Amino acid sequence: MSDTISVALTLFLIIDPLGNIPIFMSVLKHVPEERKRKILLRELIISLGLMLIFLWTGSVLLDALRLSTQAIAISGGIILLIVAFRMIFPSRGGVMGDESFDEEPLIVPLATPLIAGPSVLATLVLLSENNPERTIDWTLALFIAWLAASTIFLFSQTLFRSLGVRGLKAIERLMGMLLISIAVQMLLNAFPSLI
Repeated sequence: MSDTISVALTLFLIIDPLGNIPIFMSVLKHVPEERKRKILLRELIISLGLMLIFLWTGSVLLDALRLSTQAIAISGGIILLIVAFRMIFPSRGGVMGDESFDEEPLIVPLATPLIAGPSVLATLVLLSENNPERTIDWTLALFIAWLAASTIFLFSQTLFRSLGVRGLKAIERLMGMLLISIAVQMLLNAFPSLI
């Protein structure tokens, strides 16, 4: 059970719901208020479906693409490092740059890459490949992380008002520091098996 909680916490940190609140608000700012919650729920459900597909078919995807688990672990660790560095040292335009969204989003950019991003998907593929017998545990961990992140996204406007920009930035940087440790550990676990 402790592994399940640990994986859930890792997935939650990678999804980074607090750091993504300003992006979510920016993407949805042109959407009428009464539509925002419906769109958010739709995008959250799509992201969960996408993550479950990667978790349940991880080994099939690796075989089809002829990728080793080490390649996924190393690429996932590198992507995670980049995401973590961006959390600690954000660029002026944020994760999505200066791009503005005037219409209602569908799948991109909310469901993916903001919620079900490459780091989350790579982590899920690794979990399913390394411990296929624990798929139910990893599904539970994913659901816990997704539920916690979804709660934060659904109450994002309230959190933004109460924490403010500085509070969100401080929390995001702390989460980024934790993610760097997780990314380095992923790389350390992958490199010895290459020798």
